[in-house]
Amino acid sequence: MKTVLYSLSLILLMNCSEKKEVKLIELSADNSFNVALNVPVDYAKVSGKSIEEYVDVTLKNAEQAVEAIKQIKTPTFENTVVEGDRITSELSKASNNAFMLYWVSPDSLVRAKGLEGYQKLSSYFTSMGSDNKLFKQYLIFSESEEYKQLKAHRKRLVDDVIENFKQSGVNLNAEDLEKYKKLIDEINNLTTQYSTNMNTANEVLVLDENGAKGLPEAFKEKYKKDKGYEIPVQNSTSAPVMSNATSSDVRKAFTTKYSNRGADKNLVILDSLVSKRYQLAKLMGYSSFAEYNLKPKMAKTPETVWKFIDGLVAESKEKAINDLEVLKQIRNKELKTPNDTSEVNPWDLGYYKNQILKTQYKVDNERMREYLPMNECLAGMFELYQELLGLEFRKMENASVWHEEVEAYEVFENGKLKGRFYLDLFPRPNKESWFYGVPLTNGRMTNEGYEVPVSMLLGNFTRPTDKLPSLLSHNELSTLFHEFGHIVEGMSYNGEFSTQGNSKADFAEAMSQIFENWIFDYDILSSFAKHYETGEVFPKDMFDSMISAKNVSSGLGAQGSLRRCIYDMNLYDKYNPETPFDTDQLWRDIDKQMGVMNSYIEGTHTQASWIHINTHPVYMYGYLWSEVFAQDMFTVFEKNGLKDKATGLRYRNLILSNGNQRDILEAVEEFLGRPSNNEAYIKSLGLE
Repeated sequence: MKTVLYSLSLILLMNCSEKKEVKLIELSADNSFNVALNVPVDYAKVSGKSIEEYVDVTLKNAEQAVEAIKQIKTPTFENTVVEGDRITSELSKASNNAFMLYWVSPDSLVRAKGLEGYQKLSSYFTSMGSDNKLFKQYLIFSESEEYKQLKAHRKRLVDDVIENFKQSGVNLNAEDLEKYKKLIDEINNLTTQYSTNMNTANEVLVLDENGAKGLPEAFKEKYKKDKGYEIPVQNSTSAPVMSNATSSDVRKAFTTKYSNRGADKNLVILDSLVSKRYQLAKLMGYSSFAEYNLKPKMAKTPETVWKFIDGLVAESKEKAINDLEVLKQIRNKELKTPNDTSEVNPWDLGYYKNQILKTQYKVDNERMREYLPMNECLAGMFELYQELLGLEFRKMENASVWHEEVEAYEVFENGKLKGRFYLDLFPRPNKESWFYGVPLTNGRMTNEGYEVPVSMLLGNFTRPTDKLPSLLSHNELSTLFHEFGHIVEGMSYNGEFSTQGNSKADFAEAMSQIFENWIFDYDILSSFAKHYETGEVFPKDMFDSMISAKNVSSGLGAQGSLRRCIYDMNLYDKYNPETPFDTDQLWRDIDKQMGVMNSYIEGTHTQASWIHINTHPVYMYGYLWSEVFAQDMFTVFEKNGLKDKATGLRYRNLILSNGNQRDILEAVEEFLGRPSNNEAYIKSLGLE
């Protein structure tokens, strides 16, 4: 068994005529990452020094092992493909951990060394992916008799690795390869700067009593200061302010601050990112970065994505225009301006939608919070996922974690360890500000046994106070169910190879989006949604009202999502170096193109604090692309029962555990028993 991450002192690489021995470096005995197979990292004791050593040892061992593969005279599946997967797995674990700690550690030195280590590993991944001699070993193997005998996921693994090499500059000449590596390093550095600027903005909205009118009392109490209120401008405060603040000026001020986080530096960085990604694509022989980026995804081409987006724009436009007219009527009634034909301000949309919910549907989102305390929601969610998927979550007592609020759990199936996950749920200074299911280790088979997957849920939910527990909105509950869907996806993977642990990028959200549906079932919601003080069950009439109002402004919501998809695709598919984008003007142009409303707010720069176009370019369409599959797959649960374990296990085995071991569309169609379609998605928006 492993006693350190690289505990075996010798890795034997064999072929028919030789045995190559590679002596690996071991980590220091007191290094926090020095753990046996499936033993948790000692995160509480992680230091800048331990990260630095972990990264350096991982790199040196990878370099030696790669060189050994390159010297093999007869590449085989075992000595080349399996060994390549092992090397990639160890590099990925180190990279994931380094970056995760850069995102979440309260220690500034750990964050700095995490980032530094991640950048070193990213640079090596670039070199490894474009190593022509290593690539040729895979090509030699792909021409062998052994390759011809491969079946199913093993053949798919070899084919995918070869395609990944081709996408990583391996066929470039020496001069262009150096340009490629330089561009990759520059892009990685720019994305890091962008994220740091966004996450350290720490904007605050200062209000007096008059400005705070309409805000929930519990919310006001949380941010009360001697002379008014100081509200941090972040994800967890956005909905309470934008839906409830009586003053339109306050709503505009919050939106402006929220949309301008990091803008003083990030607008220039984004311009450079778009340019360099375009240069990278051209270097690789593609007409746009989107064309280059989409090739390994389900959609494959920009034309497919544009057709998909344009279709949904057309489907949702009429509903969006009607939604806007309804909001205008509510505004005119509240302001007593019955003849006002002007557009509703974009910063007022959430407020007037909330007025409709409260007055016409008797839906009070802030009252709902009282029935959704975090601890009870977690317990109810855990119970559902465990029952449906045949898993068991056991909390680890006195777990070693990077912050006192973090919790750790082990996952079991029939008493056998299946994985481990961490929950880091609340915002704090310098922590990544979005929501993620973060993979740390993909499962894989090793000579010492199965290495179980490890993940963490990074959240920024409403923080508890001395007087109140963390109380979630129903929308935040949806986010919790969604992000935890990423966790159970990771826990479900039991494939032979780490490299196949991740699904196609434009299907990844589907496996989480599907779980959002369960909280719109009263029996399930009421099983855990109870008033934090009285224990009263979530009222049925309040639930029925919420269901009746589910599609209020759904057309506007769909158009808002599509607006971002179009923006993302414009940046990365329509870029012209002769006439670079004015990234503010692009918002105005898209508004005009869509023809619903002027959504752009003068003086704001949403693109400066938008993580997706920074670290996940050509990704936004994937949320809607995935949603189509999610809603279609959910119809099987609707038919068989939302708690039907047989369906849950079938979903876990066919979809969640697949990763990329088999064609995803093929797996989806087997689960559905028919070809997939978008009917359920259109119905979910109230557009059928």
